[in-house]
Amino acid sequence: MRVVIAGGGNVGAFIADDLIKAGHDVTVVEIDGKRARAAQAQGEPAGAIWVVADACEVSEFAKAGVDRADVVAAVTGDDEDNLVISLLAKQEFAVPRVVARVNNPKNEWMFNEMWGVDVSVSTPHLLTALVEEAVSVGSLVRLLSFEGGRARLSEATLTESSPAQGHDLAELGFPRDSSVVAIIREDHVIVPRGDTVLRAGDEVLMLTTPEAEAAVVQVLLG
Repeated sequence: MRVVIAGGGNVGAFIADDLIKAGHDVTVVEIDGKRARAAQAQGEPAGAIWVVADACEVSEFAKAGVDRADVVAAVTGDDEDNLVISLLAKQEFAVPRVVARVNNPKNEWMFNEMWGVDVSVSTPHLLTALVEEAVSVGSLVRLLSFEGGRARLSEATLTESSPAQGHDLAELGFPRDSSVVAIIREDHVIVPRGDTVLRAGDEVLMLTTPEAEAAVVQVLLG
């Protein structure tokens, strides 16, 4: 897979390193020539192609071969830049998948398909969700949003009093716009099937739409 990362700071460099280790071709676009040259001289990350360019300008961004990219990740420290980069990637270069970093949670509502964003990642919101997930039992915790919030990955830890406890998935009657994607039980991941029986203590990972969320809560938690 060919990935173009816009933003060569610590976040961009770390993502590039992980992707390269996974066998992907990675190009990092960085506006700061000094930063890019230093990274190239040090070989960090090893195997990355660095391009000194302003990813907010079409002609500059094109130097990174964005038209051949499978994914563009806009991970600069500026939300306005990430939105512009996402829009250019989608509209000017028809990139199939655009992922954008949200620095200020108050701006997350803008990171949607209108700006070319397929997936947005808000670090503060993600940290909040992970904290809630660590301390919340018997409630539904939202972990991630996809497609501008039209789909949500949520987690619920079942208690002894959960109505779903002791029932298999097929008989629980989940709403149409929802799906159990995984069950974590005693540090093991269970791939769910219709005959999988839920138990107290299970961490149930659900993919739902906002409209189906209330019904999912009713099924799992009452």
